[in-house]
Amino acid sequence: MHSPKVIFALLVAALGSEAALAQPVLGARGDEGEPNRRQQWLVPSPDPTRPAHALLFRPGAGPFPLALIAHATTQNVLRRAQIPQPEYRALAGFMVARGFAVVPERLGHGATGGTYLEHQGGCDEADYSRSARATAGQIRLALDYLRDQPFILRDHAVVIGHSAGGWGALALAAEKPNGVLAIIAFAPGRGGRANDFPNQVCAPHTLMAAEFGRSAKVAATWLVAANDSYFPPALSRQLADAFRQPGGRVDFHVLLAYGGEGHWLPESANGVKLATAEIDRALRAPRAAAAKKP
Repeated sequence: MHSPKVIFALLVAALGSEAALAQPVLGARGDEGEPNRRQQWLVPSPDPTRPAHALLFRPGAGPFPLALIAHATTQNVLRRAQIPQPEYRALAGFMVARGFAVVPERLGHGATGGTYLEHQGGCDEADYSRSARATAGQIRLALDYLRDQPFILRDHAVVIGHSAGGWGALALAAEKPNGVLAIIAFAPGRGGRANDFPNQVCAPHTLMAAEFGRSAKVAATWLVAANDSYFPPALSRQLADAFRQPGGRVDFHVLLAYGGEGHWLPESANGVKLATAEIDRALRAPRAAAAKKP
């Protein structure tokens, strides 16, 4: 992998549009602005008539590696409709400074609209595997499209996932995605804060991380704040161990407590600071492995 001094790209993808397009034209949709040459894009979604809205950030002409940041979600349809286009601005800026970052938002959220593909079912019969695969499929579509852009290095991608986005990133690792060198997952999982109660998870026994670890060929860095009430450290450690047990490579870390709710740590500058050392370590690992190859 390239050194941190190499210039990279940041895409913050916010999927969807307010009206379905019969023949959507993908790519740049407007002028560049600030910060970091911020620009609206359209990228593919599973609905061929409804492309994903995206924010692209890049400090130079490239080519540069790509980091894709997969956002959190909610099962509450009204809350999803009100979600603003996610940027993860602090995390995105952090990654651009090191050369790479991308944050896609998926169908069924905010202005994206369209069909929400990630339904997990009720609390008792939750199907978290199906939800993870639906998330992974949307991540892959955006990733594959962006890897074909002339300003992107095809085989130098990192996927960063938050909450449900992290759960989908683990599922993507099991699919052996081309060109993905590392997975970084912030409190990955689904069904957290069941019925809005802290430290309660719907059907936690069905969060089967082992099925992803069994075939994963990409190493995962698993991060959770000490005061995460969605997927507390004890449960997160169990999930990470389950991912590792059948052969998945995972580096698990409990970060310092963040604010009043640690689950939102990757969404702010102070939270990202708490994860700096672990993120940098995760980014160095692929470069070190590549250097050892004959």
